[in-house]
Amino acid sequence: MTLRWRIVALVAAATCAAAAAVGVLVHHASRDRELSQARDGARTTLDRAAVIYARTGGVQGSGAVLDAPGLPGDLRRLVEEGHQGTEFTTGPGGPAMWAARPADDQVLSVRVDMSTAMRDIGALDTNIILAGLMTTAVVLPLGVLTAERMSRRLRLAAATARRIAAGDLDARISPATRPHDEIAEIAGAVDSMAAALQERLLDEQRFTADVAHELRTPLMGLVTSAELLPPGEAAGYVRDRVRVLSTLVEELLEISRLDAGAEEADLSPCPLGPVLEEAIAGTGLSARLRTGAVEVGGQRDREDTGQRDAPAEDTGQQDVTDGPKVWTDPRRLTRIVANLVVNAHRHGREPVEVTVAADGRTVTVRDHGTGFPDDLLERGPQRFRTGVRERGRGHGLGLTIAVGQAKVIGATLEFGNAPGGGAVATLRLPERPESPEPGPIHG
Repeated sequence: MTLRWRIVALVAAATCAAAAAVGVLVHHASRDRELSQARDGARTTLDRAAVIYARTGGVQGSGAVLDAPGLPGDLRRLVEEGHQGTEFTTGPGGPAMWAARPADDQVLSVRVDMSTAMRDIGALDTNIILAGLMTTAVVLPLGVLTAERMSRRLRLAAATARRIAAGDLDARISPATRPHDEIAEIAGAVDSMAAALQERLLDEQRFTADVAHELRTPLMGLVTSAELLPPGEAAGYVRDRVRVLSTLVEELLEISRLDAGAEEADLSPCPLGPVLEEAIAGTGLSARLRTGAVEVGGQRDREDTGQRDAPAEDTGQQDVTDGPKVWTDPRRLTRIVANLVVNAHRHGREPVEVTVAADGRTVTVRDHGTGFPDDLLERGPQRFRTGVRERGRGHGLGLTIAVGQAKVIGATLEFGNAPGGGAVATLRLPERPESPEPGPIHG
């Protein structure tokens, strides 16, 4: 049960309980008052009848009766013992108040009919029940509205917290300032937390960008100096380390641009096959390219299961230039696929397979290693985290860049492990818009 309906149920229960308590109190108070008045009236009539009996020896016109046949047994025995008393009965004759006292050897009694009084109390009980129902009918909608407002504000706070957790650091609840409002205090705390978190992340992003920019200039001089070293084993090692450092700086600069939202996609229709071949060739690593049978322009392409190794040799494989076309940024798509292939070789084992699904816009890159670590599957790629040591070396930036570039081109990149072993990265490209071709430009 949601909080809203719990509050509504509580309001309904509290209203009914209050109405029932008031009804019981009013019922008992009214009944006791009627009984007290009837008892006093019966005693007054009985005393007056006793005076008349003592004076005249009779009770005519006094409202009393000698040895009444309907006198309650307990009251008769009390009078026979020499006492006087009263008793309320609800016998066949209806509700009545009896008063009796000794009169020589007889019992002098008075009966006050209370049918009308009891009917009035019954009518009062009915009115109290109706008033309680009407009160509940009025209060319950107000409780529903109040609970709905509270629930809506809490849902807004929860949705904002989820947006912040998903990476939208600009999300805010912006609650109205209200004194003694706990929900507003919670919303304000969430906004303060988001602002502090955003500022900290922005500081980290600025620091990363500043470091990369500051390193770029001296690094260029270091690269030039390394190229001037005389040939030798030491010089080769220095050049290799300088290249690694240069790649790291370039990747840091690329990540800083992605974090700042400065990257924009240059979308255009392009054949998927050549882009994938170019991406694989650019890595200098081997990968098997598979394209399934896809409907393109009313014709069905043949299945290509030949291996595409980069650098590739002419092995007589089918050319995929006329394969499926996608609406994307070919440069960024090449970057994404190249990073996935490099990651598969660096942290997995061969063979590495790049597969295009039958829909023509889903690309999977799979290796046959130990698979992605659980931390990466749960939280996604983290910069400077390469997973378990068994998966090899690296800076942990390749997958982070791939995810960032996928967002720029409107694609989704998901990570998983194949049932038979090996890591699987699935890239889903966006569908082609209805009118992707640009119109002519008139000067």
